[in-house]
Formats: sequence, structure tokens, C-alpha cells
Amino acid sequence: MTDKISIASTILAIGIALGGFFPGYYYYQTQHENRTVTVKGLAEKNVKADLAIWKIKFKTTGNDLSVLQTQMTNNLQSIKTYLQKSGFKNDEIITGRMNTNDLMTNPYRDAKAEESRYILDQTVTVRTVNVDGTESALREIGSLVAQGIIFDNQDYSSPVSYLFTGLNQIKPQMLEEATQNARQAAEEFAKSSGSTVGKIKTANQGIFSILPREQIPGANEAEQIEKTIRVVSTIVYYLD
Repeated sequence: MTDKISIASTILAIGIALGGFFPGYYYYQTQHENRTVTVKGLAEKNVKADLAIWKIKFKTTGNDLSVLQTQMTNNLQSIKTYLQKSGFKNDEIITGRMNTNDLMTNPYRDAKAEESRYILDQTVTVRTVNVDGTESALREIGSLVAQGIIFDNQDYSSPVSYLFTGLNQIKPQMLEEATQNARQAAEEFAKSSGSTVGKIKTANQGIFSILPREQIPGANEAEQIEKTIRVVSTIVYYLD
């Protein structure tokens, strides 16, 4: 009988001990989970555009459609010759279709529509990795204007888009830099609070942004050859 009482007492003591341990352990874990710091890490990299897309839209107007078509054909050849002399390859020069607009078919036409009945336009697109050559050729295109070629003013004001296509190649390096910067910020916080930085709890890599290098008011990233890539990562660290 005494042995049975002794065994029962032992089991009860173990139960009480475990009953106190698990709530205490859970409380410790909960407190540990709550000891975190959220920081942001910035990474920036200056890059140069590696692709240029140049749309050259030209047009002519008049009443004699056959004359206008001949003029457009000659202008197209002059533009192609200029581009080839500027160093662009034939497979980089894409010729679009010729469009014809007859103003007399417009029921809301102007009374003077008969003076220039037809408007013909066409677009030549240059798609090239020769970014510097594109910039140079764009500056000298006035020589075509001197030949009587009329460019569409709306498109000609900003005809080139400079693109950067190598983002995937630099992403890992930039994410590593952003993470390092975030950890430095976390360590500064931990130092002031008497803690140490532990493992990462959660991480959000953030969105990669391609910005104009010169961030002046109204700046358009696609119009600038020099660009800045930026990413801001948000990381939550445990504090020990």
C-alpha cells in the first residue's frame, strides 16, 4: 500500500513540474517571438541603357496622290541611307506601312481641305544596342530636314526610348547589398537597446525601380541613357 502511495505521489509531482514547465516555455517562446525589429535596406546602382528604340515618323501633304507617293518613297530612301551611314545595320531598321488620309472623306473637314487633300505618313523604327550611335545620329538628323523631309512634330519631340534590359543580372547583387544595409541598421538599433541581432524572421525584397539618373522635375527615365536602379528591402530580425 505504501509503495502505491509513493508511486502516485511521484507521478503527481512530475505532472505538477511539467505543468509548470510547458506554460513557462510557451511564455518564453512567445516573448522571444515578440522581440523583433523591422528595418529597411536600400541598394542603388547606376547603369547605362543597353537598348534604344527610335521611331522616325515623317509625312507629306498635297493634292496629287501619285506625286506624294513618289515623294514619300524618295524620303524613305533618304532616311534609310542616313541611318546606314550612321552605322545602323539593315536588320536594325524596320520600315512601317505608308498611311494615307483623305481629308475630303471627313464630314467635318475644314473649308480649306481641298488645298492639301491628302496627308501621307510613315514610320521607320530603329531598334539597336548601339545607344551612343543613336544619340549621335539624333543630333545630326537636321540634315534630313534640310532636304525637305517633314517629321511629325508630336512624335519627333521625344522619339527615342532608352531601355535597360539587364535587371535580372544585377538583382542578386543588389538584394545582397540591401540585406547588408538592413542588418547594419538592425545592429545599430540593437546596440542602443542592449540586444543582439538574431536570425531573419521575414523578408520582403521590395520592388526594383528604374529611375532617371538626373531626377529633375518632369524627368522621364526612358529619355535618359544614364539611369539609377533602386530597391528597398524590408526585413524583420529577431532580437536576442
